[in-house]
Amino acid sequence: MKNTIKISILLILFSVTTGFSQDANTFFTKANAFFNTNVKNGKVAYKSIKESPKDLNDLVAQMKTIKVYKSDVATYQAFWINAYNISVIKNVVENYPLKSPLDKAGFFDKIKHNVASKELTLNDMEHKMLRAVFPKEARFHFVLVCAGLGCPPIINMAYMPNSLENQLQKQTEIAINNPSFIMVNKNKVKLSQIFEWYKGDFTQDGKSLIDFVNIYRKEKIDAKVKVSFYPYDWTINKQ
Repeated sequence: MKNTIKISILLILFSVTTGFSQDANTFFTKANAFFNTNVKNGKVAYKSIKESPKDLNDLVAQMKTIKVYKSDVATYQAFWINAYNISVIKNVVENYPLKSPLDKAGFFDKIKHNVASKELTLNDMEHKMLRAVFPKEARFHFVLVCAGLGCPPIINMAYMPNSLENQLQKQTEIAINNPSFIMVNKNKVKLSQIFEWYKGDFTQDGKSLIDFVNIYRKEKIDAKVKVSFYPYDWTINKQ
């Protein structure tokens, strides 16, 4: 009798866990199709999405009930990266046309989204669900896209658990090797304000900003170079 009860409990737990996995897999598949359809060359088709919002609304509805766990690092991180980028798009679409996300008051810190049964702002997703949980992962800054042209470009695919490490690495390398993102001129370098705002993320373990940049750059920068920051471009990243 006891063994039967134990087996029943295990089957229930397996069923629940499998259900969560299936929900997450469906989300990643639909998110991938959504980005593939609506993103091109780092720009988002906000106007088209506003005119036909069903796919976006379906994703937003699905995000409400998905459960992901910190112990499954790749799935957890991939989910919250996609959830952030989708929620940014949702904010823009609901207020479109916008010239900049900053034109909408509370875009990042007031407007809330129901994700994984939590009421969260975009800042909450970035800072509480990702950066606070994985403080050593500075590459988040190259995949979380704030709808501004100053941000590293959004990609036309979802971040997937089984390819997340490669995606994080690739997007960081693309940004840091982009001469418009890291501007090098002899003994001077201008960095995106992302490096100024989140300096602590990039200078962990005694690294300088240039030390971090050189990890991902093909052409290394002299460690003694003078560093400054150029103004962030908040122009909307629309197609």
